Amino acid sequence: MSTEQKQKILIVDDSELNRAILADMLDNEYEIIEAEDGLQGVGLLQQRGSEISLVLLDIVMPQMDGFGVLEVMAQNHWIEDIPVIMISAETGSSHIERAYELGVTDFISRPFDALIVHRRVVNTIMLYAKQKRLANMVADQIYENEQRSSLLIDILSHIVEFRNGESGLHVLNVRTLTELMLNHLVQKTERYQLSPSDISMICTASALHDIGKISIDEKILNKPGRFTDEEFAVMKTHSMAGAEMLENLPIHQDDPLVKVAYDICRWHHERWDGRGYPDGLLGDEIPIAAQIVALADVYDALTSKRCYKDSFSHEKAVDMILAGQCGAFNPLLLDCLRELSPDLPALMSGSNSVAQRDRREMRNVAQEIRRHEELTASERTLQLLEHERMKYSFFADMSKEIQFEFTVSPPMITLSNWGAEHLGLEEIIMDPFHQPDTMNVMDPADTQNLADALRSTSPDLPVVTYDCKLNYKGAWRWTQIVARATWSSDEPPRYTGAIGKAIDIHDSRMKLNALERMASHDALTGLLNHAYAKKRILERIETRPTASYALVIFDLDHFKSANDTYGHSFGDQVLVHLAEKLRQCIRGGDIAARVGGDEFLIFLEYKDDVDAVLSRIFQSLCGRFEQFPISVSMGAALTATVPGGYDALFHAADAALYTVKRGGRGQYRFYDESMRDTLSVISPIEDGQDPGEDVLK
Repeated sequence: MSTEQKQKILIVDDSELNRAILADMLDNEYEIIEAEDGLQGVGLLQQRGSEISLVLLDIVMPQMDGFGVLEVMAQNHWIEDIPVIMISAETGSSHIERAYELGVTDFISRPFDALIVHRRVVNTIMLYAKQKRLANMVADQIYENEQRSSLLIDILSHIVEFRNGESGLHVLNVRTLTELMLNHLVQKTERYQLSPSDISMICTASALHDIGKISIDEKILNKPGRFTDEEFAVMKTHSMAGAEMLENLPIHQDDPLVKVAYDICRWHHERWDGRGYPDGLLGDEIPIAAQIVALADVYDALTSKRCYKDSFSHEKAVDMILAGQCGAFNPLLLDCLRELSPDLPALMSGSNSVAQRDRREMRNVAQEIRRHEELTASERTLQLLEHERMKYSFFADMSKEIQFEFTVSPPMITLSNWGAEHLGLEEIIMDPFHQPDTMNVMDPADTQNLADALRSTSPDLPVVTYDCKLNYKGAWRWTQIVARATWSSDEPPRYTGAIGKAIDIHDSRMKLNALERMASHDALTGLLNHAYAKKRILERIETRPTASYALVIFDLDHFKSANDTYGHSFGDQVLVHLAEKLRQCIRGGDIAARVGGDEFLIFLEYKDDVDAVLSRIFQSLCGRFEQFPISVSMGAALTATVPGGYDALFHAADAALYTVKRGGRGQYRFYDESMRDTLSVISPIEDGQDPGEDVLK
């Protein structure tokens, strides 16, 4: 038998000698996979569980013992698909009893006889092979029956829609909204004890809610105007007619689906206040299945175009239902509708595809099979899963993406081969949050933020996108992580981990940053430009409106002479020098910008002596650049004395600067009321002349 055709046995034992002895006994007939301890064994089960036919497991091992492995296998339902034979020298009755309680198939004590080990391994694998064949048949039969039932119901309900002149989507929309409402209801309250199987049955039966319309004359069904009293009386008979059709079925009278469909057909026009038909039921006398289908029916009728009306918007339809304009409903269901409303259009459109319906049905089949301990997964399904795993691994390598899977219990990350290689990590990482190599890949703050974001998702909205830097073997690069949280099928659902991919966006991020910098910074000095500085200042004031701020405008004295004497290239060097001096004398949180020409701006927050702060900056900026003496004139305005926002502050500082220039340059002053009518240095005066350029320089 070739290696590819051999069934695989996983030996989990910390003793290399014991592993070697067992491998020698079995490797002629089976492919042997070895794990040195429980954690490594769990990792191999996570990665290659669909390939493994049997586990030979020791009890006493470091890091995670055999009982720990069994507990993890039970939590993940692996024990249902993969038989385990415990082989150990620990033969106490408590150990054996606990092993069987945790799901082992057999227990062999050491020292062991080679013939006994071989015979028990063969018998166990053969037994599970028979169970897999049985599972194939049961799974195929359940799926085939589900498909046939759904197909017949869809055909029948669409016949009704065709006669009724409806869009063909009414049944599907009612079914989708019924499912959304039921799932939300069971999370919200325990008042109605509905299992996943009950929910699936109600959703399927909802398609038959209007089957009684087959008995109604088409002229009445498709009348574009209002019904007469006589026509409405005929129309109301459809609910009872549908119930009677189901009641008079010659077979399947005891089928739960038929009983639920009967309830829906007969009572989906009853009202919570007892004023509905045909029986005038009140409150919870109406079966919950009929209550929810009634609300779903009304919602779709409002949002769909009919021969007698145009469609209403989602918002209008919800408002009408909540206001009681379209019937009286269970207040609890109205709460569910109100809570679902913001996401309902997206949920409806995202749930209506045939492929998604098939996936839901297959999930129901899988859950049904899992309830029976004697059944295991279909061999055909395992082959398909293996094919998918191989396909996605290939795509990951080709697309240069890091694909990953994270499980909460046990805490473990599985990386695609390409991803592991480029991050310098193992493909399977147990207990990743306590592994230094793993934690060095991402900043701890980003790790926590991503974990929090995933745990904050819900089964309905599970996708998270997060940009951060990852360490690619010493090179930190911008990466976009797109992850989907995974949730259990329990009620309420439990967060179990995530799957996702990490895409290198470093080059595009750097180009974007460069473009943003070009748009926000002065090309010569590297300081912020005026427009971007204003934006930053407004954000700062909005964030901390009660803080004390100073806005300072200054320019170089006699700068025109530098250009005239030494040339414009030298003048540019002077501006660059001054910008660098400015960076050195302000704090990290201060904002500095080049307003234009030789004018600069500083915005800073202060608490006590702002004069001392301004004096220090003023003294730092003055000096020399090569042969050119540098002095500045500076005007400042304070938010404490200048109300009115940024523009008022800017013009006040500008007026203070003009006052300094007019008074002889080379000093700084704070704005006061005496400067109210002072001309501006920066802003042109009415005749177009710039006094800062032509008068003062």
